[in-house]
Amino acid sequence: MSTPITSSAQYITFQLGNELFAIDVAQVREILELSQVTRVPTAPDYMRGVVNVRGRAIPVVDLRKKFGLPPVADTLTSRVVVMELELDGESTVVGGLADSVHEVIELDPAQINPPPRLAARWRTDLVRGMGRRSDQFIIILDMSAVFSSEEVALMNADAPAVAHA
Repeated sequence: MSTPITSSAQYITFQLGNELFAIDVAQVREILELSQVTRVPTAPDYMRGVVNVRGRAIPVVDLRKKFGLPPVADTLTSRVVVMELELDGESTVVGGLADSVHEVIELDPAQINPPPRLAARWRTDLVRGMGRRSDQFIIILDMSAVFSSEEVALMNADAPAVAHA
């Protein structure tokens, strides 16, 4: 279960379908336009492939597939959110493919409810809270819970070394 949110924090918001998600900006390294993604034949089906980020192969996960959403074609607004996550005491870098990235927002604990326990559309162990902003709900994800250490090890093993240009 995720740790409750007890202090104000900044979040980057992104869209998957009709849902608005947020992750702690401290976990985000950068946002990339969707460019050349190299497919990896033995990778899990939710792994789109790898991208070259300054000579480093970063695994890219299709967040739609990871969350069981129907696939859509990539668009000009599709973005890769490059995140640095702490998994089992180790830092790992992974990219998450989003339909679009919106803005950085600040939410304080009064604007955040705990994840619903019943009738939840999303696995509650992946959700840190439900943010409220005006009349809009924002699903705040616990990205370190989204990926197991086994998945990350598999993704990193499948990510080939990328030669420096």
